[in-house]
Order: sequence, then structure tokens, then C-alpha cells
Amino acid sequence: MSIRYGVLGTGALGGFYGGLMARRGLDVHFLFHSDYQHVLTHGLRVDSKLGDFHLPSVNAYDRPEAMPKCDVVIIGLKSTQNHLLENLLTPILNANSIVLVLQNGLNVEQAAVQIVGHSRVAGGCCFLCSNKVGPGHIRHLDYGRIVFGAYRGIDGKGIGPSPESLQRILTDLVDSGIEAYLTDDLPTTKWKKLMWNIPFNGLSVLLNASTDAIMNDPDSRLLARRISQEVRQIAMAAGCPIEPSYVDWVIDHTDDMVPYDSSMRLDFLNGRPIEVEAIYGNALLEAQRCGFTAPIVQTMYQQLKFMAAHRKPNLQP
Repeated sequence: MSIRYGVLGTGALGGFYGGLMARRGLDVHFLFHSDYQHVLTHGLRVDSKLGDFHLPSVNAYDRPEAMPKCDVVIIGLKSTQNHLLENLLTPILNANSIVLVLQNGLNVEQAAVQIVGHSRVAGGCCFLCSNKVGPGHIRHLDYGRIVFGAYRGIDGKGIGPSPESLQRILTDLVDSGIEAYLTDDLPTTKWKKLMWNIPFNGLSVLLNASTDAIMNDPDSRLLARRISQEVRQIAMAAGCPIEPSYVDWVIDHTDDMVPYDSSMRLDFLNGRPIEVEAIYGNALLEAQRCGFTAPIVQTMYQQLKFMAAHRKPNLQP
């Protein structure tokens, strides 16, 4: 029996992955906001290093009440919109729906847990360079790997979805041409992603710079390395063993990346909320819980909160 998928947040992430799944012929239903009328008329367009494609007709909706009940709901919304999640999710859930949260940050799955409980929530990390460049138009620049697994809560004692149900999702993702993997250790996977997100999302805003500019300057390059090292130290204090060489991997990985504007920088420049709490605040809460002091991450957190509160409106990238 096939799985019916819902995608909440059809932007750079949801549009790319959901588009690949719809192209494969899976039963995928997309919730749109401002793009709804455009997509009804023109379809969904994805420009990708994996091959450009255009879906002239997709299952598009402008409100969740119009969507069918879905077996798996992929959350591609930014965590800054999680206060909307109950109203968006509830109309499309069946009694056994799994919610797969693909958001940056730590413990962002808690919003879904409050709605459906631990046993139906999975989380994942997307190693993806992708931007929404126009209505119903996604540009995939690089990478695309998803690593996901059962979310077991802040204390690690929750019970996530069954391995069998997660394996079915994995099979559909891989069959759609997505590089996807399951993990039994979601917290460590999250911390490894934060070893990139915390330095490069924040520095891109604080220094007003793309990844290549950060990496090409010796001072900002060294700072990015030191931030990544500090994030690794928080993870170690939290019981997530990450080898020291992973810091080298983060730096080498960014060197190899196409020049990229982080999603946080694009959000900041376009006057949208930025994910300060999910990425920085939640990491610092975990550091505090473990009795670890993270002075660089704490400084970035305070700087980003100030910039988000005092930025000028309607800036353009």
C-alpha cells in the first residue's frame, strides 16, 4: 500500500524534496501560501544539479482543511513558524500519521510532539544548498543528503516511530533519487549539523557574507573553525561523541561548497524572522543543562538577537 505524503512548507527544502517525490510518481500533497495561484497555473519548477525538471500539475492547496489525510507529513517550514503547526497539522492527520520534521536546530521536534506524541515524530537533518528564487521555483545548488530517525525527546526516553515505518519512508526517498539514510542516533546527527549551522548561518548575518567570503578570509575562516570546535565541545558534554576530525570535515566541506548564501542570511536580508532560538538558544540550553560554558556561541546568540530586533525593514539581498 502506497504512502500519502503531505508537505508543509513548499520552499527551498519542501519544494525540492517534495518535487523529486512527486516526479517519481508518489502521492504527494503540497500546502502553499503566496505561491498557490501561480503553481495552479504554472506548476512547480526545480532547477537542480541533479537535472532540471518541471511538474506542470501538482496536488496544490492553499489551506490544510482542503488537503486529504496524510500518512506522513514532512515539515519544511522554518522553526520560527512552529506556533502555527497545530492549526496546519491537525486537519491532515490520520490516527497513525508520522510527522517528519526537517528543520534546522535542536529539539525543534518538540512542537510536533505536543500535537501527536513521541511515538509518531521523526526528525532529520538536511545537508542541502537550495533556495527559493521565485513563485513555485526552486534552485538546488549543491548536496541534498537527508539523515533522519526517531525523535526520542530532550531526555532521550521517548519512543519514536517503528523502524519498519521509517524504512518505508527511506525507500520512497531513495527511489525518488534523494540521498537518504536512517540513523539510530538522531542527537549526534543534529549536533554534527549544528557544527556547520552555528558558525556559518550566524557569521553570514553578522559579517554580511556568503560562505565563500567567510572561507577566503583568514580571520573569519579561523573564527568559523573555533565556533565549530566549541559546538563539538557542547555535544561531547551532552553525551554525543564526535571525533575531533569532524571539525576538519566541516571546514573542508565548506571549501568544496558552491558559493552559498545561508537561509538565515536570506531571511535576515528579506525581513523575515531568523532561527536564532532553534539553532543558538536551544544549543545553549543544552550547554547550560550540562554545566558547559560556550562563550563564543553565547556571544553570537546575543548579537543575532540584537540584529534581528533592530534591523531595518525591506532590505534586499
